[in-house]
Amino acid sequence: MSQQNAPHHPLGAATRLLHAGTPPLQGGSGPVNVPVVRTSTVRFEDSAAYADLHHRRVAGERVASYGRHGLDTHRALEDAVIALEGGHRAFLTPSGLSAIALVLVALLSPGDHALVADSVYSPVRRVDDSLLQRLGITLEYFSPGQDDVAALIRPNTKLLYVESPSSLLYEVLDLPALTAIARQHGIAVAADNTWSGGWFYQPLALGANLSIQAATKYIAGHSDVMQGIVVTDSPALSQKIAVAYEALGLTIGADDAYLALRGLRTLPVRLAQHQRHATQVAEWLLQHPQVSRVFYPALPSDPGHALWKRDFSGANGLVSFAFANGVDARSAEGFVDALHHFALGASWGGYESLALVAQPERLREHSAWQDTQPVVRLHVGLEDPADLIADLHQAFAQVAARTRLAA
Repeated sequence: MSQQNAPHHPLGAATRLLHAGTPPLQGGSGPVNVPVVRTSTVRFEDSAAYADLHHRRVAGERVASYGRHGLDTHRALEDAVIALEGGHRAFLTPSGLSAIALVLVALLSPGDHALVADSVYSPVRRVDDSLLQRLGITLEYFSPGQDDVAALIRPNTKLLYVESPSSLLYEVLDLPALTAIARQHGIAVAADNTWSGGWFYQPLALGANLSIQAATKYIAGHSDVMQGIVVTDSPALSQKIAVAYEALGLTIGADDAYLALRGLRTLPVRLAQHQRHATQVAEWLLQHPQVSRVFYPALPSDPGHALWKRDFSGANGLVSFAFANGVDARSAEGFVDALHHFALGASWGGYESLALVAQPERLREHSAWQDTQPVVRLHVGLEDPADLIADLHQAFAQVAARTRLAA
């Protein structure tokens, strides 16, 4: 269909996502997907063209004077993610952690202070301990559900960093309330949006200034890509990120950009299936006698359910549960080892189901967690949920047998 005959009514989110970054037709035809454009060197017609493009880059335009800046494949992915998140500009990084580090380094200077929700992705603390403290930057961790955030703000506070829902236990934050406090004090807000894949949660629309994702997870969706993405809400913030991005020499390969874009096209249908399967597993776990608590915001019994229902349009495949009293860490590891359809793995967001025992030291970082029982994190994949439930059932039976033998 030509642009002249295209409909003029507002497009739905899925339509925008599917068509963002599609290459234009040339000579009456063209590919559905953008080609993989690999290069280290960019050629120029003459010195004037080289100088013109350099000046355009300095002014903030997304053009390439070198392969590290990315070409067609990178631009297509950036455009699709901008459409997904409703942002101004997207920056592609080699991993989710590098995206986080980019934001922290770009927005914080020696002597600055940042407030960080204590339930964020644990490696944020590693960036703090190994890098930011050496630079004279202070990160202070707070409880989103218990602390008065406004009272923690200092004259040198420059950033509020959150993740909603949180890692491991999926604590849902009241992001509009937090961003309102930050705006009153002129503080930027960065939100890790990996849990939603950017599809059913919109941090920028809720007041955040930056949305960060590990595209490794749901955007790529096939456990074959390492990648991070930062999306900004304004030209001024884009410029700050761009300066650090350029100085750090961050880039990704064209093949990885292509794979992430391919995954992005099916994000809505994959997440819908993950939610259907995870809900069935979570509801089954709620009834199990060896389970004391299930963590899944889409469950009406979850403490964050009301906020989730207000701010989210869906849920993903992550379900965590705590064992009932009497099950120790060794038995929890035996449970995970007994599973057949859940692989033992630390990532998530792919098509496959995974299981992992949460490390106690990681749980203790969450002020919302006051228990001592082992916690297992499941990523419920796209397998038949009846098979996954049967697998969980037999693993629980083995734990019960071991517990009786040890008694």
